[in-house]
Amino acid sequence: MDSYAATLARMPDLRGSIAQHPERYRVLTGERPTGQLHLGHYFGTIRERVRLQDAGVETFVILADYQVITDRDSAGDVRGAVYGAVLDYLAAGLDPTSTTIFTHSAVPALNQLLLPFLSLVTEVELHRNPTVKAELAASGRSLSGLLLTYPVHQAADILFCKGNLVPVGKDNLPHVEMTRTIARRFAERYGDVFPEPAALVTDTPELPGLDGRKMSKSYGNAIALGMTADETADAIRRAPTDSERTITYDPANRPGVSGLLATAATVLGRTPEEIADEVGAAGAGALKRLATEAVNEFLADHRAQRSSLTVSDAAAVIREGNARANAIAESTLDEVRAAMGMVY
Repeated sequence: MDSYAATLARMPDLRGSIAQHPERYRVLTGERPTGQLHLGHYFGTIRERVRLQDAGVETFVILADYQVITDRDSAGDVRGAVYGAVLDYLAAGLDPTSTTIFTHSAVPALNQLLLPFLSLVTEVELHRNPTVKAELAASGRSLSGLLLTYPVHQAADILFCKGNLVPVGKDNLPHVEMTRTIARRFAERYGDVFPEPAALVTDTPELPGLDGRKMSKSYGNAIALGMTADETADAIRRAPTDSERTITYDPANRPGVSGLLATAATVLGRTPEEIADEVGAAGAGALKRLATEAVNEFLADHRAQRSSLTVSDAAAVIREGNARANAIAESTLDEVRAAMGMVY
């Protein structure tokens, strides 16, 4: 497996190639619809998707609803989460005429790729995947077959549309390597059908939540993109800080204060240290007012766009995207059957 440093070293050439020849690339990206999308999603993934789309790269965004149940007993309000995510995508600038937005469960041919792909990997390879180990530890549950095969599901997500570019953070690089391995082994065993996708490493730092931990729906420390200005103000007002008057950026010892500083700095395009110096001895109250104003101003356009859309708009986008994804998946599955000698 390539080291992270080696992968980073390839990024300038890859980004240059994308800029010069966007038509050569097809991106597959997405998320599990487990709740509302938040600022962490915007800076970590959504903004990059819009940039690639606008650069002329064909883009596919999967809402992996089947994967919601990899580490939980039920899907919850998955439909609401899917429609909410689509509204945020549209408000952020994703264009459904050039970006295919679809749901995992609605593309049977995609999921049918899982069976031949599973024959190409070993149990040991699945067990040592970092995401599988991390999700298992966080769930406190027994390892399910769905969680164990999660990396292979992701490979099917990428390869069904012959995606050859996958935007990822450092923690997700093993998934791209697994996908490359599956594409390579399929070619060796049956024939050249799938590309070996390249990882496009995003350089956005992890945005901490309002309590200093990773911004996460499960922690309840996130600023959702669909919040109103008043809801945002209330969430920031309730964020934990400390009794020290002078504001400093110290993530290890002052996680709450540092989380607010990082949030304000990210939306303002500044550093947390600059914000801390500006607030100084004015205290946590002044920091919270600054963060509230910064976030609400940053999200104003997004909220205006989102409020002009309806659930019916989101449903129409999903229907169109599902139809497009199904046509591509069926074509790919036909190629797979032919390569495997299973056309009757």
